[in-house]
Order: sequence, then C-alpha cells, then structure tokens
Amino acid sequence: MHTEEKEFSPQQSLDLIRSMISHTRGAVVNNSFYFLLWGWLVFGCSVGQYLLKTYTAYPFHYMVWWLMPVGGLISAVYGSRQSKKTRVRSFVGDAISYLWIAIALAFIVLLLVNIMREKGWQVAFTYYILMYAIGTFVTGKLIEFKPLVIGGLINFVLAVVSVKFAYDEQLLIGAVAILVSYIIPGYLLRSKARRQNQTHG
Repeated sequence: MHTEEKEFSPQQSLDLIRSMISHTRGAVVNNSFYFLLWGWLVFGCSVGQYLLKTYTAYPFHYMVWWLMPVGGLISAVYGSRQSKKTRVRSFVGDAISYLWIAIALAFIVLLLVNIMREKGWQVAFTYYILMYAIGTFVTGKLIEFKPLVIGGLINFVLAVVSVKFAYDEQLLIGAVAILVSYIIPGYLLRSKARRQNQTHG
C-alpha cells in the first residue's frame, strides 16, 4: 500500500520559504540581546584598552579583554533559557546558529594564532573586523534586515582600511566597526521587536 505524498506547487514552496524566513526574522528580532551584549562589550573593551594604552602607563591594558569569557557565559545562559521557549525550528534559523558558532570558533583560532605568532596582535583587528563583516552581512541577508547588511558591508571596507593603521588606531576602528554592525542594528532590531509585539499584542 503506497502512501500518498503531498506535492508542493512552486507558489506553495515560495510561501513556505517566506514563512520560514518570517518566523526566523521574528526570532532574531526578539533576540537583539546578543548584538547589544557583544556590541557594547567589544566596544567598551576596544575603547578601554585604547585609553589605558595611550593615556596611562598601565602595562596590562589588554586585560580588559578578559570580559569576553563573561560575555560567553551570559550568552550561554540566555541562549539556554531561550531554547526552552522555542517550539519551532527552521532551516534559516539553524543556518544562522551554525554561522555564529563557526565565527566564534574562528575568533578562538585567531586568538591562539595571535598568542603564538610574534607581533600577531599588530594586525589582529583586521581579521576581527572581517569576522564581524561576514557574520552581520550573512545574517542580515538571511533575515532580510538591511541595517545588518549595511553594517557588514561597511566592515568589509574598514577591514581593508585598518591595515594602514597601527594597533592603537585599529582599536578605535574596531570600535567603529562594532558600532555600525552590532550596536546600531541591535537597537533597530529591538525597536522593530517592540513594534511587532505591540501589533500582535
């Protein structure tokens, strides 16, 4: 006995894909928490290290970056709580998750490379900014959110520009990169989430 398989028309397939993207966009919009957490954390560390390194004689100015594991812990706790509330998964949502997991691993690899390579830190932010660009551009495209796409494109340019500057100035360029690709889009996502909640409330 053969079971009848339902075949989707081209229009039904497009509607299903749009529905998945819409669901994922809503989930990401409501999770602007990550962009704002990491945005302000990296922005603060970049500016903080620049001020400590440039205007004080404090030799351990780089210690500000030990806040990164704290951010990772906060993200893990928040993500665990959110996953319990999520009932529906989508391919697009999974793709975004895998993207950021890969980028997180890339940051760890770059950290190890910079530690092992002599003077590796001199060009560290060029690669960090490039990672910001890839993550925000692809995420923006997947959820069709232009501020993330624009922020990603700006970061691609900043990654090239940063090569011409010394490490101290790269800290400030990194702060600008985070501002345009994480913080500003993060607040726009939060604003959009509030409007959506009010509409459906």
